This record gives sequence, structure tokens and C-alpha cells, in this order.
Amino acid sequence: MNREEINNKLEFMQELANRFPTKDDAVTEIINLNAILALPRGPEHFMSDLHGQADAFTHILNNSAGGIKFRIWQLFNGTLTQKEQDELATLIYYPKEKMQIVLTEVPDKEKWYYDNLLRIIEVTKKFSSRYTRSKVRKVYQDDNLSYIIDELLNNKIEEENKDKYYKEILNTIIELGYSEKLIILLSSIIKKLSVDVLHVVGDIYDRGPEPHKIMDSLEEYHSVDIQWGNHDILWMGAAIGSNICVSGVITNSVRHNNLDILEDIYGINLRPLANFAEETYKDAMVWKPRHTKDEDYLTNLNVRQSAKIHKAISVIMYKLEGIFAEKHPEYKMTHRRLLDKIDYENNEITIDGNTYHLEDTDFPTIDKNDPYKLTKEEEKIISDLVRSFLNSESLQRHMNILIEKGSMYKIVNNNLMYHALVPLNEDGTLKEVTINNVTTSGKKLFDYIDLLVRKMFYCRTQNQEELDLMWYLWCGPDSPFFGKDKMTTLERVLIKDKKSHKEKRNYYYQYQENKEVMENIMKDFGITNLNNAHIINGHIPVERINGEVPLKADGKVIVIDGGFSKAYQKTTGIAGYTLVSGSTGMRIIAHEPFTSLESAILNNEDIHSFIDIETNPKCRITIADTDKGKELKSQINNLKMLIECYKLGLIHENKEYKYVKVYKKTKR
Repeated sequence: MNREEINNKLEFMQELANRFPTKDDAVTEIINLNAILALPRGPEHFMSDLHGQADAFTHILNNSAGGIKFRIWQLFNGTLTQKEQDELATLIYYPKEKMQIVLTEVPDKEKWYYDNLLRIIEVTKKFSSRYTRSKVRKVYQDDNLSYIIDELLNNKIEEENKDKYYKEILNTIIELGYSEKLIILLSSIIKKLSVDVLHVVGDIYDRGPEPHKIMDSLEEYHSVDIQWGNHDILWMGAAIGSNICVSGVITNSVRHNNLDILEDIYGINLRPLANFAEETYKDAMVWKPRHTKDEDYLTNLNVRQSAKIHKAISVIMYKLEGIFAEKHPEYKMTHRRLLDKIDYENNEITIDGNTYHLEDTDFPTIDKNDPYKLTKEEEKIISDLVRSFLNSESLQRHMNILIEKGSMYKIVNNNLMYHALVPLNEDGTLKEVTINNVTTSGKKLFDYIDLLVRKMFYCRTQNQEELDLMWYLWCGPDSPFFGKDKMTTLERVLIKDKKSHKEKRNYYYQYQENKEVMENIMKDFGITNLNNAHIINGHIPVERINGEVPLKADGKVIVIDGGFSKAYQKTTGIAGYTLVSGSTGMRIIAHEPFTSLESAILNNEDIHSFIDIETNPKCRITIADTDKGKELKSQINNLKMLIECYKLGLIHENKEYKYVKVYKKTKR
């Protein structure tokens, strides 16, 4: 470093000297940072398209995608039977629930506590070995037992001179009734250390019954980021007051027979809508929820009521969609104005020059002369529903998590993450998309959308025309969340001819196997080192059952939608993917279906996971090879410059300040 460089940063060096007032302080920190750079990098987990399947998601968080059981096998294979290993794994996954069952059966509780504490301590040590003591300590420093945990993790029971000391700690914990608390705490530490960062690459919401539980887990998770998916965007739009997004959320929920999430969890009052549907629509057979039969509609009141709600809210949605398309010609969605194409006399509709038979044309609220006009009752219903969404505290809290922890995309360690796609032209170049009279493509498009979404969320505009953007992002032909020319919602309900259901995909999917095109996308997003760079996304399920693999474009693209949702598992042949990126490379882990939480706790049933694809680097990847490593190297360079400033006399060492600081700390 030269004198000019030092002079340019002298003011910053003076600030840095407040933290490191002597040359010795700076040297000590450099030694510490250089040592950290040599540690193996922590594991990142990537998951996508959870679709409200909280049971499987929670279990995979608890078992670290099979990582905890693997470490147990490494430690205890040959000393514990497979059954005992499974028992220990379940105890770590669900410590409180498992102990409630086991402790009613064991004859000697004290021995059980002692044995399992020793085992769990060993597992904790195994996971903590890749981190500094300081980082491990931060995981439990706020707990009253932090000092005891520190001693247990940093000493050995067989260590000379400390064997009795170690055993006495354990015996006293058991004697004073703190065993269960310690087991729960150590299990939590293991889970936190087993995953350094969790990336959720979109679609927490959709057809699964418990997205709220996933959101609660993510709110408390130690390190997580989210890349918004199309279903997340739809819910976010509803939460900030978009009437058409509200109609879309309710339509999706009732179609999948999942209104409980709205009524019981988020407190949305659907009673006026249900009453209106019952009074207005006599027949709604074709609107029955998915996976129900005609017989269910005829014999089950709940199914019949859901079908009528589905019909009522869908008609409102079709009207709002028509109004939306007329207001926003720039979105090129006039093809979704379908209600004026209905021939009621012949029960037919004409779409793109093709005429199809309609299974239902009983729409008393549609004025043939003005088909997109809402009746007064419909206006009041949707207005009240919007208000209910806006006033739901639990919904707003969950959407706030999506905003604070989420974004359009994220780049970490040369991995570009986004949920669905980057819109492309027919020749594979970035497609320009116009939003609010601003035309952009690629990264600039993503950044602009991210800005607009945050602005709408924080400013809380009640202007429906502004909020309409959220609907476009949900199903617009050039939306980076959707990736198709249209969403054939009406056609799939009312037309049996599947030709009308066809949705043409964006050219992105034709080029997903093209390495050059995918690398051009990465370059546009600012990734310069393409050797170990990847695009990681979900959205379209990988049909593994038909031989499709998650790796595309010579390994540059990794698609991790493996079918967490039970509805997609027949398509994929598995029950989801977890991508694990750690010090030994990348592993794509495929999961088999989860049975139930009850069976997992009672019978030690685990999600069977297997490595589908694995990459092995020539040498172990360390923190020095990561984004964090770049930050630490920059800090080291600054500290070296500070030392040079001390040597040149540009900044004077403050040894007196150091003495005062140490003295105060000792006194305290």
C-alpha cells in the first residue's frame, strides 16, 4: 500500500483506531480473522415451493435434511444400535414431545438423562467444531445455563484431572431437575449449528393447509432469507388492499378446500360471501373443490357451500380481471376479458377464434350488456373483504416477514436465487418489460419491481390502479413470477376441452438448458466469476419420476421444486428437494413423503432422504472462499493499513485508552 492510498483513507483509519487503539490490538484481530478464514464454510440450505406443507418443512428443518442423523451415525455407529440412533435423532428433533412419552416408560430416569445428555453433548460438539467458540457461544449466550453449556462443550469427560469435574456437572444438573431443560436447549443449538443460512426460494403459500406455521417458523429462524414466489406476491397484494388479489386468494383457497386458513387463522370474515353465494347460485356442481366428487357435492353440505363460494368469488374475480385488463392495456392482458365472449343461448364461449361448450352459464349477477360491472352486493362483499384483509393482524405480521426477509432475488456466494424466471425473447436475449411507463429488463427489471412492491407495502396506497401491479406480477404474461402467456382459470373450471387450458411458457424455459444464455443472465446480475456460479430457482416441478434432473445447462442452473406439496408428488415422484451447499461441495437431497408428526415422535419415523446429485470439489471449501471471506479479507487489509499508520506516526497509539477499557471491564 502506498502513502496516497493511506491518505485517501486516513479519516476512516482514525475511526478504526477507536476500535483498535494500539498496534497489538490490530495484530490480534488480524490473527483472529486469518484463523477464521481457514475454517470450513458453514452449510447453506435451499428450499422452494413449500406450498403450505408445514409438517414436512418443519421436519426437514428439525432433521437438517438428514444431516443430524448422519452425524449421529458417524459418532455412534458400532456403539448404538440403529433403533437407539433413531431414538436419539427423534429426541433431538422433538425433545419436549419425545420426553413426554419416553419418560413414562423408562425404569431409571436418572440413567436415561445421564446417557442421553452425554450423547447429545457429543452431537453438539460435532456440529460446533466447524465454528469459532465465539460464534457457538452466541447461539446460547442469553440462556441462564450458558456457562454450564460452555464447560460441557469445551471439556471432555475422559480428560485427565477433569473427569470428576465433568461428571459432577452432569450429576448436579440431573439432581436439580434441569436435565430436560438442558436437553431441549442443546437440541436447539444443534439445529441452529447444522444450518448456517436457510434460503427459501419462493412460494410459501398456495394449496397446502398450514403456510402460517411456516411463516411462524421463519419468523423465529436464526438466519433466513426469502425470494418471493408468485403465490407469495398474490397474498402480499391481498394484504395491502388489492381487491382483485383478495378475490384471487379466496378463489385459490376454496378451490383447494382450504378456507380454514382464511377464517380460523387470519380471521377473515367469509360469512357475507357465503350467504350471498347461497342466495344467488342454485347450482355449482362444476365449482366443487378439487379432489371432491359429484357425490360429495350432493351429500355433503360443506362441499356444496364451498362450491357456491367458489362460484361467487370467481365471478367477482372474472369481472375485476376484465376491468383490470381494460384499465391497463400496457400489460397486454385484454385476452382475459372473457365474460363478453359468452353465448348464453348456446352455452358457449369463443376464445381466440375457437368456440367451446361451457359446463355452467348460470350467472345471474352478470349483465349481458355490461358483463364486467359488479352488482351492489358484489361491490360491498369485495369491499368488506379487502377491509378484513387489511385489518387482520396475523396476516399483516406474516406479510411483514415476507417484506423484511424477502426480495425479488438474492446473490450469495456466486449463487443467483430467484423463484421463477428472467423473461427472455425468442432469441434468448433479455426481454424488455414496461411497467408504469418504465421499460427495463433483467436485473434492472427485478430491482424496479422490488422497489415498487416495497413502496406499495410501506406507503399503503388505496389506489387500486397502483395496486393492480400485484395482479400483473401474479399472472401477467411477462411477469418474472409467472412465465406463461396467460392463466386459464375460467377455462379449467368451465371447459372440458383441454385445448383451452393450454398456457404457453416464456422462452426462458426453452433456454434453461442453454449454458451461454444462462451465463448471460448471471452476467447481467453482476456475477463475474462464472466458474462456480449457479442460478437456483423453483416454480416448475422437476418430473424426476420421468427421468428429469434438477441440473440444467451443464450444471449452471439448479431447479429445486421437487414437490413439497402433496398435490405435486405424483408429478415429481418425490416429496421435495433440499439443496445443501457446504464445505464439501453441493448436494441435491431428495425427500420421500412425510407420514405424520405423531408417527415421527411415537415411532421414530423420519423422512427418508437420499443424495440425488453431488458435486465434490478438489479441496475443502473454507470461509475464505465465500462472500463472508471477502469481507474478512477487506477488514484484514484495513487493519494492516492501520498498523502502517501507527508505524508512520500518522495515528498515535492510545495505550491509556486501552488500559481504561480493560480496567473498567475487570471492575465490572
